[in-house]
Amino acid sequence: MTPCPAGTTLLLRGARVMLPGGDWDSPDIADIAVGGTTILAVGGPFIAPPQAEVMELRGHLIMPGFVNAHYHSHDVLAKGTLEEVPLETWRLFALPAQYPPRSIEEVRARTLLGALECARSGMTTVQDMLTLYPFDPAHLDTVISAYQQIGIRAVFALQYGDRKGLDTVPFWKDVFPHDQHHLLSSAAEPEKHFDLLSHFESGCLSAAARPRLHWALGPSAPERCTPELMGRTMDMARKWNIPVYSHIYESRGMALQARLGVPEHDGMLIKRLAAEGALGPHLNLAHSVWLAPEEIEILGETGTGTVLNPQGNLKMKCGIPPIRALQKAGVRIGLGCDNCSCSDAQNMFVAMKLFALLAAVSSKEQGPPQAAFALRAATESGAEGARLGHLIGKIAPGMAADLSVIDLADPSFVPLNSAARQLVHIEGGRAVKHVMVDGNFIIRDRKLTTMDEQAIYDEVDAIMPGFRRDFDAIRARVARWQPWLDEADRRINEAEVGIERRPGLAY
Repeated sequence: MTPCPAGTTLLLRGARVMLPGGDWDSPDIADIAVGGTTILAVGGPFIAPPQAEVMELRGHLIMPGFVNAHYHSHDVLAKGTLEEVPLETWRLFALPAQYPPRSIEEVRARTLLGALECARSGMTTVQDMLTLYPFDPAHLDTVISAYQQIGIRAVFALQYGDRKGLDTVPFWKDVFPHDQHHLLSSAAEPEKHFDLLSHFESGCLSAAARPRLHWALGPSAPERCTPELMGRTMDMARKWNIPVYSHIYESRGMALQARLGVPEHDGMLIKRLAAEGALGPHLNLAHSVWLAPEEIEILGETGTGTVLNPQGNLKMKCGIPPIRALQKAGVRIGLGCDNCSCSDAQNMFVAMKLFALLAAVSSKEQGPPQAAFALRAATESGAEGARLGHLIGKIAPGMAADLSVIDLADPSFVPLNSAARQLVHIEGGRAVKHVMVDGNFIIRDRKLTTMDEQAIYDEVDAIMPGFRRDFDAIRARVARWQPWLDEADRRINEAEVGIERRPGLAY
């Protein structure tokens, strides 16, 4: 046996470990020595120093913590409220501009609840692309404080745009009466008399670093941002070496908007972004369902990444992303769980399972096995997209100790024929036993350690009457609008966009 490295404070002993480049079907048994926030050594067996805690993990699997690479905490309280709603209609239920200003109590409760759900399902990092509308600095402080308290790692971006949502959805201006136009909005409405991007740079990017908190930029979508705003965004991203997250081509309507809105770029937003110098490794494009083949090749050539969100894309009738084409072009693919009202579950096992299944049906030819790819998309690729590949997403010396421990004494893993395939195709989160972030267990023996879990539920219960009242008012308003929404949806479906991503239309 080998002595642990100097500074070891925790020894994780005897588990199967999913190592970079290792056999993820049958992972090797190894020890992991942790010193403070960092993995010091992997291998062994190690002799623990007297001061170190030793956790015996025979019969367990240790994997890198999941990275939820696309998530919006503003929508946590709306889980379970909607079913099979087209994306353009869904926006009117789920997005902050439709709601009255929220209370600090609600902002705190929803942030904690969402982070708890993510952690309980093995996520150690969330990329929160948060819309705060109208913007209130106290709300931003509340969100950051909540993430610090619960202990999960956050890659935080404010979502912004400088074009009104009404101008970015095909046919809404045509079919809705003019007296309703001021009520129609999208993901991020322009702030009046306030430069959100400058405030974010001065108040967040220039501030002192905080543990487990990393910054990103969140231009809502290219069609919602002028070239000037996208240019400022990319200049800032390169200056601060931080990632950028944006939506693209989530629905057929968004693809149609591109065809109508940028004819000078052949109706392709990727060509527009390329012309503006926005493409490259800093940029992550969420959804990417309706990418044209030519655009996929451009993404591969420029090193631009994608984040796929299969559950919400199916539920909101968006379609199936071109997974095999993205893989063939070498495009970076991360995985996210998106809004709670469209994906409902902040559960990476669900996202991985759907990713692998959709990859299987996205091409007529047999393709490569997808389980290990899905696991890497949910860990390494999400970390690389966040520009944190040097810190998280892998189990190796020098990396942050962001780990999830899976109990293999569970029907999902008996018999253990392939850890990778059984994690992706069978497990649903039940076997997640411990979750560690920066060397600290935030979930231990399936219980939250950083704060009183029941207190979070109590905070949510206290604010839900007000949320439900506002949601019911929105539901009634959308019901009045339904004939106009149906007409706009009909026109979107009848227009030509040049590709098809909805398999149901083949039957």
